[in-house]
Order: sequence, then structure tokens, then C-alpha cells
Amino acid sequence: MGALGQLSLLVALAFALWGAALGVLGGVRGDARATGAARRASWAVFAFTTLALLVLQSSLLRDDFSVRYVAEHSMRASPTWVKVVTLWAALEGSILLWAWMLSLYAFVLSLTLRRDALAPWAMGAMFVSLIFFLGVDATIASPFTPLASIPADGAGPNPALQNHWMMAVHPVLLYLGFVGLAVPFAYAVAALVTGRLTSAWVTQTRRWTLVAWTFLTAAIVAGGWWSYETLGWGGYWAWDPVENASFIPWLLATAFLHSVQIQERRSLLKAWNVWLIVLAYATTVLGTFINRSGVVQSVHAFASGPVGAVFLGFLAFILVAGFALAAWRGPLLRDEDDAPSAVSREGAFLAANWLFLTFSVMVLLGTLFPVLVEAATGRKTSVGSPFFNAFGVPLGLGLLLLMGVGPLLPWRRAPGERLREALRVPVGAGVVAGVLAFALGARVPGVALTVALAAYNVAGLIVLTARATRTRGSFAALFPEQPRRMGAYLAHLGLVVLALGVAFSGAYKRSDEVTLRTGQNTTVLGHTLTLNGLSNETHPERRSLIADVRLDGANFRPRNNVYLQAGDQPFPTPAVRYAVLGDTYLVLTAADPQGGWASVRLIESPLVSWIWVGTLVIVAGAVLTLTPARVQRAAVQSVALPAD
Repeated sequence: MGALGQLSLLVALAFALWGAALGVLGGVRGDARATGAARRASWAVFAFTTLALLVLQSSLLRDDFSVRYVAEHSMRASPTWVKVVTLWAALEGSILLWAWMLSLYAFVLSLTLRRDALAPWAMGAMFVSLIFFLGVDATIASPFTPLASIPADGAGPNPALQNHWMMAVHPVLLYLGFVGLAVPFAYAVAALVTGRLTSAWVTQTRRWTLVAWTFLTAAIVAGGWWSYETLGWGGYWAWDPVENASFIPWLLATAFLHSVQIQERRSLLKAWNVWLIVLAYATTVLGTFINRSGVVQSVHAFASGPVGAVFLGFLAFILVAGFALAAWRGPLLRDEDDAPSAVSREGAFLAANWLFLTFSVMVLLGTLFPVLVEAATGRKTSVGSPFFNAFGVPLGLGLLLLMGVGPLLPWRRAPGERLREALRVPVGAGVVAGVLAFALGARVPGVALTVALAAYNVAGLIVLTARATRTRGSFAALFPEQPRRMGAYLAHLGLVVLALGVAFSGAYKRSDEVTLRTGQNTTVLGHTLTLNGLSNETHPERRSLIADVRLDGANFRPRNNVYLQAGDQPFPTPAVRYAVLGDTYLVLTAADPQGGWASVRLIESPLVSWIWVGTLVIVAGAVLTLTPARVQRAAVQSVALPAD
């Protein structure tokens, strides 16, 4: 089976090389037959990469320890769902999953390509990425390396990756987001090569970018939930290097989604859009390098492996190629119209872009600074949360401010009277909410400002929706007739909800730890705790120590899991009571069943659930934005399309 998987990768790599050559040939000669053959080559790449993926998954499910990847990262006692997620739980398998998703995107792209000058070059650029990832997986990071001596059982997966079911979801969402940015990057390359830098390429890539951005948004928050439910610290974001590596391309992709509207509407920000998407895709490769090179210490990172140098080389290739193409097409990237007015919708979007770019640069500097210091001096150092919060809070508040005002402003220029009229209701709502929050005890400036800006944004969305309703004559007609607009409003509302959750849970989280004896009552943070007893559970792959705690009349059962391959290291599974106004979070930190005592840590986190709910609203808004408008659908159905 391992030989079949390796052969499948090599055949997929051969078709990727052939497809890249056909794409270039089709672009240089304008040969539609070569372009069509390149499209069909992507089908073969997808088929053989899928076969390789299925072979590895089958090897894991069948406990085929003749394959080194299976022997090093799986074991017979693992539950079936753990064997499934072990496919991406280590270096070689995760790169195979990446290559498969990239081949899937290339396959879908081949089916939806417009027959224009961009098509062959876009396919060619996709094949270049495929050549890299398939080449890495077929050579230095092959998951199909055989073992001469077959062990009776495997070493087992990383315990942290089997301690919560979210590891079946979070990595897949993350890769769908990262890999999805390859498509708009490919179109940017095609636009630069052909010199067709009008709004056509951004119009074709907006939906692709939105799909990738939606997956990436869901992935980042899903990773935060995994951290919240698994690590036992009561938090969800620690400015960890691998967390930052996913956040940077999200910031750049968000900026791109806003600035493409300006190029579509005003033919401005051509250079911005090219560079934003090139950098967004490049930072996904940077994130992969950080995650898989061993240069940073992170609970999310893989151990040091052989791929760090080649990923760094691919990153350099992307940046050099992007810079060279942009320099070559410099005259075509100049904006033909005047610079946008500061008091206009495009002015607000441009200001937001500067904040997004500043945010991403600062996160990148904070993430790489310890690596650079160690490389230069040999000394280990670290950059903690205070550094990131020092710029993250004001930049986040600035983005909330611009998010509320931008959609209210007209294109080109807003006269002073119109500006005052547009901002009167939102600003009034923000001031009232801020004063009320302060009066009710929100004395942390960042929290009070977040409440004020949340009300300001919600009021602005109400004003915008009321305007659209007056235009359409019915609120119910807005969603089918203007899904893009209403989806954007819904996504903005979800971001406001999420921001409130982050602000309150970060500023007002409380925790305390106490040691209880069986039957003893104790008051902690205003809650009454009683230890009813301790029990053990044994499973083939782990054993668990469970504390039965009565908290304000409700039963909580926090546990510590010890996995076979982890020695005596415990992995906590806290007991969490979710509530609208705040979560009650109980962690078992130590226990002695013979002695009849346990130490638990109680954490109160206000509005944490708003983060998860806000994300669901954001995703719902993004999905609505991708829905075709009813008027557009009717128009398409009424036009007889010519034969191909």
C-alpha cells in the first residue's frame, strides 16, 4: 500500500509538471487547446492525489505499521476517529492534506474558468504551487516511507491532538482557508503576466477570496475553542507564534476584500490589491514554515523536520516573483483617477487598509523577533501578550471605528452636511452606550470604548438597513435581492458581537484555586463548591481521573487524561457551563484518590460565548454574501447562452 501511495504522488507530480508547461504554452501562444489540456491535467492531479490520500488513510485505519508514518503516529488502541485525524496530525500527513486540498481547488477552478487571457496563466500558477507541495510530499516528507522492521504496535498520536474532537475540524478549516488563497494569488500572477490589471481579475477572485476568508475565520476561532476546552487555562488566544501565523493572512485577506470594492467601483488601489493578495498567500507559506520548521516553540507546532529550508525557499520565490512582476508592470498599476477623498467610502476603506497592514506587520515582527535574536546572538528571548495587546487594542478599536463609518459614507466625497447627517444617529448611540457602560462599572477604558463602538456600529447597520428597506419597499426583499450587501451587514454585526466577547472576557476574567476534601464545602468567587468524590476510568488508549464537584447545585466533572504514549503527563479536560453572560469553568489541577482530596481552579469568564456566537454570525453573513441575487438569477435564466 505504501508503494501505491508513493507511486500516486509521483504520477500526480508528473501531471502537475505537464499542466504547468501546458498553461504557459496556452498563455504564450493563446492556444485554447493547450489551455484545455492544462485544465484536464488538473483533473488527473486531483485523482492521483486523492488516491494517495486514501491510501494513507486506509493504512492508518488498518494499522499498517509497515508504513513509517503509521508506525510513528498511530497505534492499535486509538479510537477510529483519532486514526482518521492522525492523517493530518503530523508533518508528512498534513502536507499531503494540503496538497490534496490544493488539487481540489485547482480542479474546481478548472471547471469554472472563464475562457479569457487570464485562464492559462492562472492554471499555470496553480500548478506551480502544486509542484512544490507534491514535490515535498513525494521526496523529503513522504508519508509512505517503508520500514524494514515492522513493529507490533505504533508509537501513537500526539496526546494534545486526541484530547478533543475539535482536532477533526480545526486543521481542515485552516487548510481550506490557507490553500484557498492560492486561487486569488494565481489570478494576481495571471493579471501581472498579461498586463490585464483592470477590475476583471479582482471580480473573478472576490468570491474565491471570500470562501478562503470564511474558512480561515472559522478555523481561527475553532482553534481558540480547542485551546479553551483542552489546555485548561480558561483562555482562547495567547498570541502564540502559530496562532499569529494564521492571523496575519486573515488580516491581509480582510483588507483585500475591502479594497477590491474600490477597484471595482473606482478603478483605484490596483497596486494595493496585487500586493495584498501576494502577501496574504506568502504569509500562509510563512505560517507553514513556522509551524513545521521547529524554529518556534508552540503547543500547536510540529517537531523540527526537514522541510523548513525548502518552505523558506518557496516563500522567497513567491516574494521575488511577485516583486519582479509588479516592478515590470509598475506603469499599469498606477491609479488613473485622483486619490480618494479622506471623507468618502473609499477613503475610509483605505484608512482601514493601513490599519490592517500595520496590524499584520506588528504581529509579524513580534512573532519573528525571538527567532531573529536567537539567530543573531544565540540568546533565547520571548515576546509576550503585553507587547501584542499594546498595539492590538488601539488598532482593533480603530478598525471598529472605521467599520461603522465607512458604509455610511458615499463614494467619491461626502459633503459636511451629509457627513453630519450620516453620523448623527450612530455617534449618539455610541456616546449613550459608552456613558451607560461606564456608569454600570465598565471602568476599563478599552471595554467602555468597545461598548460605545459596538452600539455605534449596530446603530449604523440599522440606519443602512432602513435606507435599503425604503429603496426596496420591503425588508423581506433585501436578502434575496441584495445578498451581498446584507451578508456584509450580517458579518459586521457578528464581528461586533465577537469584539464584545473578547473585550469583556479579557478584562474581567477572574480565577481562584482551592483544595477540597471529599464532602467539604468551600466558597470560591461567590460560588459554593463541594467535592463529592473522585473516580477513575480506563480506556484502551488512556486512563482518566475524574472529580465529581457540586457547584451551586450543578454537577461538574473535570478530568485529567493520561495517554499511553505520554507517560504520566496529564492533559486536562475542564468542565464548562456555558451561559449568555459568562462561562463557569472548572479545571482539575491535582488530586489524590487515596487521600480523598482534589485541587481545582475556578474561572469566571464574562461573555466568552459571544465569541463563538459572533463567529457563527460572521460565517452566516459570508455565506449569504456568496448567494446569487434573485434579480441576477432571473436575468441569467432569461438569457440564452451561446453554444460553446
